[in-house]
Amino acid sequence: MKPKFSGFTLIELMVVVAIVGIIGAIAYPSYMDSVRKSSRVEAKSELMDFAQRLQKCFTANGKFNDADKCSAYKTLISSPPYKSQGRGFYEIKISNATATAYLLTATAKSGTQLADTQCITMTLDHKGTTLPAACW
Repeated sequence: MKPKFSGFTLIELMVVVAIVGIIGAIAYPSYMDSVRKSSRVEAKSELMDFAQRLQKCFTANGKFNDADKCSAYKTLISSPPYKSQGRGFYEIKISNATATAYLLTATAKSGTQLADTQCITMTLDHKGTTLPAACW
């Protein structure tokens, strides 16, 4: 009578490992893309928050670039550049700031967002124009 062994053979085990590897190779890039998309919310919310605060300054003082009366503008022009709240993936800057116009820019500076080639830089201006459109 032959002894009966139970368990997996090496071939069966290697087939399972190969299947898990293939599934992982497909799923991981998709997962990382979802993580980058969800982390863009940090930049969007910071840009919208500063736009709203700058609009409040414009309403109260008649200009966006008033460092004395507008704390949002003063924060954005300070050194070092303003780092976004939350996980700090983005650096927020203001440029082309005049009494009646501005351009806010969020640039990825750390984490998984550095691999987000399409949306490494996001902008919002005084008219509400957001670029690149695919990132918003």
